[in-house]
Amino acid sequence: MRAGVLHPDLSVGTETRRSPRPAPGDVLVAVRAVGVCGSDTHYLRHGRIGDYVVREPLVLGHEASGVIVAVGDGVSPDRIGERVSIEPQRPDPTTAESKRGDYHLCPRMEFYATPPIDGAFAEYVTIGADFAHPVPAEVSDEAAALFEPLSVGIAALRKATVAAGDSILIAGAGPIGLMIAQVARASGLARIVVSEPDEQRRRRAQDFGATEVIAPDEETDPVDAFVDASGVAAAVRDGMARVRPGGHVVLVGMGSDTMELPVTLIQNRELVMTGVFRYSNTWPTALALVRTGAVDLDAMVTARFGLDELTDALNADLRPGNIKAIVYPGISQWRAAEQQTGEARR
Repeated sequence: MRAGVLHPDLSVGTETRRSPRPAPGDVLVAVRAVGVCGSDTHYLRHGRIGDYVVREPLVLGHEASGVIVAVGDGVSPDRIGERVSIEPQRPDPTTAESKRGDYHLCPRMEFYATPPIDGAFAEYVTIGADFAHPVPAEVSDEAAALFEPLSVGIAALRKATVAAGDSILIAGAGPIGLMIAQVARASGLARIVVSEPDEQRRRRAQDFGATEVIAPDEETDPVDAFVDASGVAAAVRDGMARVRPGGHVVLVGMGSDTMELPVTLIQNRELVMTGVFRYSNTWPTALALVRTGAVDLDAMVTARFGLDELTDALNADLRPGNIKAIVYPGISQWRAAEQQTGEARR
């Protein structure tokens, strides 16, 4: 099979590799579409995220969809031909975290595109059968791939503990910030404030659920919860100052390993502060949101690339107006996307 590989010297190339075989309990998926995540670009530009370092050639990509083409022992052959959205996690079911339902926090997790585990910028991948979620015909391959970042938004809203009629402030109008805004709208929040320094991104946020958009230096009324999707320390501190007493603060964005926080503010307002590291049990919610039209994932796709253009895909975030780039690992699917959209390389 063909696979897009990031090397330790941060060069990217397409290689021919042996196709994987499904182990017992696994399925083999022919990959149809893969979204480019900020973590992929971070590995490209820095070679590491925290303690995870690219020391050997690594296949990036973890936002993926495809079709089951083979199954391992213990999996019904009836699943062959099934279109699926891949939850790119392989937790150890015996750990305490997995047993209590927090399988995303499993200390022995194998997660796509996290060194040394290869990801989905390849023609074929394997995954545990329970983590290959069926999708109906009305859900596109691209939308099915984006269930993964949508799951981050779902997890963030759950941690924010907000409900219909509440208010939220989101820092950052990148793909994850827009996902959070869409989930907030679908959840019935009355005020969805997005703070973003870029004017074009502020306008875009209004199309994806924001009821109010502000520049970071603009004032706004207090909110019930704040979610940071920027990773910028100044944005975190500013957002926390806008949360009402007893409100929630959720850190999602990837930034520096450490930052200074207003401890007195946290104590005096009794703010509840937490982080989001991946997700668990979110795919059924993601499917429901997309099937009902409450969340529009297709509208977030702004660029499409073939596997041989992986470097361009990984740098698509540098283009003004880009939201989400999609990579087609399979030649036939890539050509079909070109013919259908007429804008694959834009």
